[in-house]
Order: sequence, then structure tokens, then C-alpha cells
Amino acid sequence: MSHGHDDGTGSGTGLRPATKVVHSGRDPKRFDGFVNTPVVRGSTVLSATYDDLIHHRGRYSYGRRGNPTTEGFETALRALEGGDGIALTPSGLSACSISLLSVLDAGDHLLMVDTAYRPTRTFCDQVLKRLGVETTYYDPLVGSGIAELIRDNTRAIFLESPGSQSFEMQDVPAITAVARARGITTLIDNTWATPLFFKPHAFGVDISIQAGTKYIGGHADLNLGTISAVGPAWKRVIATHGTLGITISPDDAALGARGLRTLAVRLAHHQRAGLEVAQWLQDRPEVSRVLHPALPTDPGHAIWKRDFTGATGLFSLILKEVPERAVAAFFDALALFGMGYSWGGYESLAIPFDCRDYRTATVWDVEGPGVRLHIGLEDVADLKADLDQAFARMRAAA
Repeated sequence: MSHGHDDGTGSGTGLRPATKVVHSGRDPKRFDGFVNTPVVRGSTVLSATYDDLIHHRGRYSYGRRGNPTTEGFETALRALEGGDGIALTPSGLSACSISLLSVLDAGDHLLMVDTAYRPTRTFCDQVLKRLGVETTYYDPLVGSGIAELIRDNTRAIFLESPGSQSFEMQDVPAITAVARARGITTLIDNTWATPLFFKPHAFGVDISIQAGTKYIGGHADLNLGTISAVGPAWKRVIATHGTLGITISPDDAALGARGLRTLAVRLAHHQRAGLEVAQWLQDRPEVSRVLHPALPTDPGHAIWKRDFTGATGLFSLILKEVPERAVAAFFDALALFGMGYSWGGYESLAIPFDCRDYRTATVWDVEGPGVRLHIGLEDVADLKADLDQAFARMRAAA
């Protein structure tokens, strides 16, 4: 876990993000010229002398507390996030849960955005509730009106922008300004944008969370969570992370670092391809509307354009009303789009969704079935053709 160590290999603030992801956290001179940090597998770390042992003078103390592989990856992530330190976890959900446990105690009150990743809601409704923390869900569009929901015991506000599946954009600086004035910790799930396209700490967020499983990994072969934090929040995060004994394997850290090196070029393709498919879908007779904040017609476009520097390949669409058998025919006809509950990898994915079962502060009232798409690295013309033939099967089954 990174304690703010800077190895001097390109994490300087003068470098642009695409350069940082290539050069930060690498130190070939330290490893006999090897470009990539070696995968170090080990638990025990020996001290040279008794004095070194009892005063913890070594760079590393125990495998769970970090090694050269995890440290290099953390340093690169910290250069991208701009926080005081990075903690690595085994999944995006564990990054969310550890972050919340870090800043909440029994008797505290949490404000959680109603459009959060559903497993994060489950953690709040089950584990936090059992621990004596009360959660209130709020409308993602509340902005500075969040002040009216704050109680004397409100200790944290959790954001996710854009919202999971439904892609509402939050006014992050308006919410963090209210929170900072009240001494309330803010957290955000920034998996969709990554720090390449949105930098939470620059907008006043204390804890920035990513499911590194998605775009950082980029190859559908890794489960990973990352936590970046600043100030007092970082001290609480790293203390909780260490006390809980959270660690990831050096192999997973190496996969995360490898994915990070190509993040900028992959996101550039995801952005271009995603927008092209989204614009094409807007004109389809089967589609009622497309939920993508980078589209000028999207309700959240103004906030996206103000705060974000790019968009990624994940978005949703609302179909015109059709029977479920037609929706099933659409999905079963897809050849290039896989059906799977993830995204961020090189492959395109599609799932149906319906937010009515679990939203509580907002009403999910839409005109037809919801479909979430992740646009991967395939040729866009082939993806359009696949969607086109699936729409034909849907029409035939309607």
C-alpha cells in the first residue's frame, strides 16, 4: 500500500496523463534494466540486524504490507489520481466496502446516492445496518440541495457519476462544497471515467474508488479494487485496510500495472467507438432514447462537458415497448456482444436491466426495456451489423 512514496520515474505533475500511465511506478535501474517491475511472491521479509527489525527500518516488513510489485503499481496509480496514497483490494466492491468502513462508526449516518452500484447498496443495507450505521438514499440530481438531507450525525456522502446503469450525472463540486463546509467525508465510485477522464480529488472528493477489474485491467482476466484518498481520510483508509488484513496477489498487481500502461490508448478507442454506436442507436426505430452523458441530447451533458475530459464505452439505451419474448430474441441473436455482468474489457457486452426493484429515493419510470452496452475494441461496423441483425430478430418476435 503506497504511503506517498515517489520513485521518481515519471510521476511528476508536469507530465500529461497518457505519459504518466506509461512511465510512473517503473524503475528499470533498480531491477537490472527490466522495463516491468518483477512479480515478487513472498510473505517473509528478513531484516539485516536486530536494530533494523525492532525499528522497522526496512523498505518492506511483511508480504501483506506490500512488495516491489504492488508498490510500483500503487505509485503509478497515485500519479494518476493525485491523492496521498493508494490501497489495493481484491475487487471493486471490496474497495467500496473498505472505504465506507474506514470513515463510518456505529451511530453514524451515511448519505448514499440512489444510483450507486447495486452491490454497494446491499453492503449498506445489510452490513452497515448491522453495525449500527443508518443509510439514507438520495436523488443523484440533488446538487447543493444535499444540505437539506444532512443530519448532526451525517459522517459521509457517497457519489457515483454517472449513475450505475441509468447514467445520471451528479454535480460533484456542488456536493463536495457542502460536505467540506460541514466536515463530512465524501467518497465516489469513479470506475466509469477512471482518473484519465475525471479526477475526483481535484473536485473536492476525499476518497476516489475504482473497480480496477474494469478499465485498468482491461482484459476480463482480473478482479481488483483501488482506493485513493487525501488528508485525514487517507489515514483512516490505510489503517482500516491494514487492520482488516486486506491484500492482493503480486500476480494481480502485475496484471493491473500491465493494463494501466495501455489505459490511455484503449480508452481513446472505447470513447470513439462508444459515441459512434450511441449516435447510431439514437436513429434506430427500435430505440426510444440513449443514456450517454457525452451526447448533447443527454440531460447530464452540461455537467459532463464541464467536469469530464472524456467518456468511456459503457452506456445504456431504452427500447420502445416490446414484449419480453422480443427482448429475449434480441439478446439471444447477438453474436459479438456477450451477455455478462462486467465491462471495461476488450470485448463488447450487453445485459438487460431494470432499476425499479431497488431504487428508493427516485422513481425509475421508463417507456420500455433497458439495455446496457459496453463497446469493446472490435470494429464498429461489425458491432453495428451485429446489433442490426439482433434488432431484426427482435422485431420478428414482437
